[in-house]
Amino acid sequence: MADNLVRLRNLSKEFPVKGGVFQRQVATVNAVSNVNLDIRRGETLGLVGESGCGKTTLGRMLVRLLEPTSGTIEFDGEDITHVKGAQLKGFRRRMQFIFQDPYGSLDPRTQVGDSIAEGLRLHGVADRDERQDRVTEMLELVGLKGAHAGRYPHEFSGGQRQRIGIARALILKPDLVVADEPVSALDVSVQAQVLNLLRELQEELNLTLLFVAHNLAVVEHISDRVAVMYLGRVVEFTERESLYSNPQHPYTEALLSAIPIPDPDRQKNRQLLTGEIPSPLNPPIGCHFHPRCPIAVDGICNVDVPELAAAEDDGDHMAACHLRTGAHTHLDPRAKK
Repeated sequence: MADNLVRLRNLSKEFPVKGGVFQRQVATVNAVSNVNLDIRRGETLGLVGESGCGKTTLGRMLVRLLEPTSGTIEFDGEDITHVKGAQLKGFRRRMQFIFQDPYGSLDPRTQVGDSIAEGLRLHGVADRDERQDRVTEMLELVGLKGAHAGRYPHEFSGGQRQRIGIARALILKPDLVVADEPVSALDVSVQAQVLNLLRELQEELNLTLLFVAHNLAVVEHISDRVAVMYLGRVVEFTERESLYSNPQHPYTEALLSAIPIPDPDRQKNRQLLTGEIPSPLNPPIGCHFHPRCPIAVDGICNVDVPELAAAEDDGDHMAACHLRTGAHTHLDPRAKK
């Protein structure tokens, strides 16, 4: 059995929507719904999906930046769902977050060396001289110079600022790092540099990484396993090779068909999805994807919510699709694929 560092069970997050003169709750946004995931120690798990599908919300709940509405979060065998105060502070030293915006996440009035060392100071790690030495070491580890510690964020390029964000996340030597779209704001050439840096640091520091992204091509480059989210739910979860060679969920198939091929003479069959992404304020009954799904069966897909289950042709490949997992075939023979 794999050594799981993180276990998420039935994790959900709802946000109230308020309106009117008295700001009463008028609706609920189901940002994340009943997510079950395991993250193995030392692996990179890619979490992918369209904007607004709940990826960032899930990552922030994992490190307790957001409180879950229901469900449990286990970290290294301990339930941390409701821990607070000093106990939570101890766990947060072992869990760090890399933010999407490499400039907005840094204080423009603070030298980058002080920003990187802030975690050490808050957790009472080392004295001032040793903290400075650790900052210099970390800057050099991410490809910058120790002298850069005295500069301010506006004096760096976007790629350099993201390296500073990575250094700040790694200064406490965490076990788990949640990287929220860490390369989406960068040029393509810089993206490759940052991705390669993350892979090198993961091997060197034995990190466990949750890599949140909307770009499946980027996720393929760095991940060991991949989870695909749609409208707050995980709809597919498997090893990287299996997902890219044999996708089981129609949503994943459409996402993969949209990846550009660097060959103008090669034809590619695009699977264009019809309709708009449903609102999380009023998600469709049954499978959330069925209004846009090219293989949906009326009376099945628009009635029951599919559970994440083993695909018929690959027992280790999990998908939330009635048709691809063989569910409800007794109700309608057309469901057999």
